Parts: sequence; C-alpha cells; structure tokens
Amino acid sequence: MDKKNHTPIFDKCYAFTQAAEVRASGLYPFFKPIGRSEGSKVYIDGREMLMLGSNNYLGLANDQRMKEAAEAAAERYGTSCSGSRFMNGTLDLHEELEHRLARFIGKPAALCFTTGYQTNLGSLSAMLNRGDHVIVDKYDHASIMDGIFLADGTKKQINLHRYKHNNLEDLERVLERIPSGAGKLIVIDGVFSMEGDIAHLPQIRKLADAYDAGIYLDEAHALGVVGKTGRGTCEHYGNDPSLCDLLMCTFSKSFGSIGGFVAGEEEVIDYIKHFARPLIFSASMPPANIAATMKALEIIESEPERVHRLQHNARRLIDGFTALGFNVGTAETPIVPLIIGDNDKTFLLWKNSFERGVYVNPVISPAVPPQRALLRTSCMAIHTDEELDTAMGVIGEEARKLGII
Repeated sequence: MDKKNHTPIFDKCYAFTQAAEVRASGLYPFFKPIGRSEGSKVYIDGREMLMLGSNNYLGLANDQRMKEAAEAAAERYGTSCSGSRFMNGTLDLHEELEHRLARFIGKPAALCFTTGYQTNLGSLSAMLNRGDHVIVDKYDHASIMDGIFLADGTKKQINLHRYKHNNLEDLERVLERIPSGAGKLIVIDGVFSMEGDIAHLPQIRKLADAYDAGIYLDEAHALGVVGKTGRGTCEHYGNDPSLCDLLMCTFSKSFGSIGGFVAGEEEVIDYIKHFARPLIFSASMPPANIAATMKALEIIESEPERVHRLQHNARRLIDGFTALGFNVGTAETPIVPLIIGDNDKTFLLWKNSFERGVYVNPVISPAVPPQRALLRTSCMAIHTDEELDTAMGVIGEEARKLGII
C-alpha cells in the first residue's frame, strides 16, 4: 500500500517513530529473541547470558519433570482443546487442577483461565456491576486495571478509586467516602510486580471488614515466592485464607507454565464461570500446560527447600544491591528494583550490563510513575551465590561509570 495514500485510520501508525529512533540508537531493549534457555542461562544471538530478569522464580520452566508431564498430556489429549471452557474445552485435567489448587490455598473452589491476564480481565469484569465501587492500589498491575476498564466498558458507571501505594490511611480515606451499602471491592497485588514489596494484608482486611468491602488478591508474584511453604501472602501473614475473599494467580511465573486461576467461595466462582467473557469466548488452557502446572504444584508441595532457596537469594540480592549504593525502594522479595529515575541512564545501564552478559529489564513510564525509571532485577531459586555476586558486580561497575551510584 502506498503510504501517501493510506486511509486516516493508519495515520497514527506512520506517525509513531519513537521505537525506530531508539532502535537506531542501539538502546532498544525489548523483544530480544532468546534462542535457548538452560537454567539460569539464556542464549541470545548465540551468546550466553546470565538471566537476572525472569519471573521463573522456582526455576521450574526447564525442569525435566515438567517437560515429561507436558509431553504425556499432549500425547493423550492432543495439543489444543479447540474450544472454550464453556463449550467443548473443559477436560478432566482442568477440574483436577482446580480441585488441587483450591486445596493448596485453602479455598472451597477454583477456576482456571487460559492466561493470568485473562483471569483478572474475566474475574473483575464479571464481579463489577453498574454502581459498584472498586478500590485499587496505585501500583496495581495493568491487568487489574484492564479488568476494571472492561467492566466499565460493558456495564458503565463503575466507580474507580485509587489510593497511595501501601498507604492504609489513604485507603481508609477512600473507603470513608463511599456510600454505606454500596458494593465495594478492594483489589490489590499480594507482591507488587515492580516494587517487590508485600501488601499490608491483615490491616487491609480490618479496613475491608469495617467498611463492608470484599478483597480480591492478585498473587501472581506471591505464590511459590512468599510464605514458609510458598502459599503466598496469606501464609506470609500467618496462613489465614480468610484474609482475602477472592485470590488469583498466574501459572507463568512460579509454576513455569501458562494460564491462571481464581479461587473463592463456590457460589462466587460459579458466578464468575458464567459471566466472565474472557473465559466464555476464549479457547481453554491447553493440556500440556495444565499437566505442567499440576506437576509444578506437586513439586512446590514436596520440595519446600526451593522456596527457602529463593527467599535466601532474594535477601542476598537486596542486601548486595543496597550495599553497592543502589536505591531498591521497599523491596522484600525476589523482585529487586534498581530505582534510577532518569530514562536515558536506565537504558544505558541496561545496555552496558547486557553487553557484559547480564540480562535485566529496563522499566519506564507508564509501567512505573514518571521519574521512577528503574532496572527490574529478579532472582530464581536456581541461581547460585556466585552467579548473583557476578551479576551485582557487573551492574555495580557499570552504574558507577554512569554516576548512578
């Protein structure tokens, strides 16, 4: 098509030049194709890199037991369910996984979606009706916000309230202003995906009870990560499942697969099952991924030492970067942000570290607030102390050259 004669709908595409400009500068960090992955190492353009930017927290994505489970499921059920859960896409495997997940986190029922993103999109858009109030932490994940936007787009008049990150006083200020008797849902990350800190769940539960609100807890970065046995934020605060009403998690992180689930009371889950558009109108989670997730759950339950090793590595990373002079914010999990602020320095530190064989993720607005650009580092249970020390040494040296520390 002649660009000079394209229709107006495409004007914005040809006007978007920022990505091309950054590519030309050599500082474009996104969509890097990984040719091979082996434990804590990945290979890009044939070059070995130490991966310090993955959400594969327990290192299960390359576990041989996971691969064998996936292969066996594909052999028995094929490569796709070829339909939605609502129609022909529910396998006995789906229901077995849902029963096991519910038991694992201490809820009566669970429901699996094809991705974690769709879990938030479907569950929140189903739960929120016209006139309801939804209260979110300002640092909640984008999929939470998109679930709310879907609800508002289809039902209208969803009342959205934001409160300052992990700020209980601001949360109560918001709750006080919502009319008594109105439907209210507090939606929070258990572990925040960029900050690496943990929601103050017991105090939030008290406020929710005082103002007659429900709690929806996103455990994408918490299950397999925090708590003595990896059961997440509720276990971190004493293993009380009643600290939240609905709990969701993705399988693409600690579980080394893809998919997601939401869990809660049977009646609530049954309601979501019949009103979540992303569940009803999307093909269901493939057999291989269901089987891999079940194997991951089995490993997490039988090998708590993996969770302990991950928590050891998180502490080493936090302490090490802090000692080097980095601002790691309020990090207390394997997600350790190196808060830089300046976009250019953030990209330069990423590039220089990348060229020396350390893979991390640069994050700028709108993924984080303006002037809070950062490198998102994250460790896995399979990292050795030596690997973490090497990575911190490289990043620290390059940061000093740039005047960051």
